[in-house]
Amino acid sequence: MLEWENHTRIVQHPVPLRRGFLPLPLTLKLMIRPRTSLAALLICPLALLLAACSGLLAAPTPGATPALPSETPTETIVWFPPTNTPTRLVTPTAASTQDLRPGVGGLLVSDDFSDPGLWNTSSSSVASAQVLSNRLVLSVVGQGPLSILSLRSEPQLADFYLEITASLGLCDADDQYGILLRAAPGGNYYRFSLRCDGKVRLERTRSAQTAPLMDWLPSGNAPTGAPGEVRLGVWASGSEFRFFLNDQYQFSLRDPVFWTGTLGFYATAGGSSPVLVSFSDLKVFSLAYVPLAASSTPTTTPTSTRLP
Repeated sequence: MLEWENHTRIVQHPVPLRRGFLPLPLTLKLMIRPRTSLAALLICPLALLLAACSGLLAAPTPGATPALPSETPTETIVWFPPTNTPTRLVTPTAASTQDLRPGVGGLLVSDDFSDPGLWNTSSSSVASAQVLSNRLVLSVVGQGPLSILSLRSEPQLADFYLEITASLGLCDADDQYGILLRAAPGGNYYRFSLRCDGKVRLERTRSAQTAPLMDWLPSGNAPTGAPGEVRLGVWASGSEFRFFLNDQYQFSLRDPVFWTGTLGFYATAGGSSPVLVSFSDLKVFSLAYVPLAASSTPTTTPTSTRLP
């Protein structure tokens, strides 16, 4: 009698066994055990199917050369192509900036506006010119156009380079201020003017008659209204003048009418608004300059060079 373990149950087989045979129930139990899963039942048919399919693959013939896939010509990519030796670029030596103020020499006049006796001063209900707190202060409060000016008593200047600082306290778009150059009795002088809308101009007043030599030019260096401050510069040699604001070149002009005179400053109210301008730190330098190609015949028609 045989015993088979099925969980905790003992199965007895009373039927006598024949030689070489097992009872049918035992045979079924050997083929299918109680713990066999459905996946185990599918393994055998799947294995048989794979075995049948394997016969479809042809075995390689001994000694035969395997066929290689045909090669399609393709362009070779050169990721790091060779380069020529770089040629050194020759950097030209920068030419020196043209000296627009040649021949400037030693200091002739340095005025800190501490001596009122050197300047024409006046005061009225509509305008005044006063030396106050190391400044020449010009003011106009009446209905414009109305001007006030102040001349320095000395020295008489012919060729020179000067600088002066102008500070704006009150100034509208139509108001003006600036420098008087080579001033002489009888209302004769050149006038370098700035307008409070940011423009510059040069005029010649002869026998109290004013004519523009260079009409109004816009300038990025001229203040537009108050408060504002600007450093004015004038280079004068013979009939040639060059004008600067904050060391920036503005324009040049020739006019052979006035050759010497004093200097001064002015302010003009263009409308009903008051004007207040002060000048400080005046410096005048000597000038020794010989033009390279002086004209043999001077002309009264001014030639000008606008902003470069």
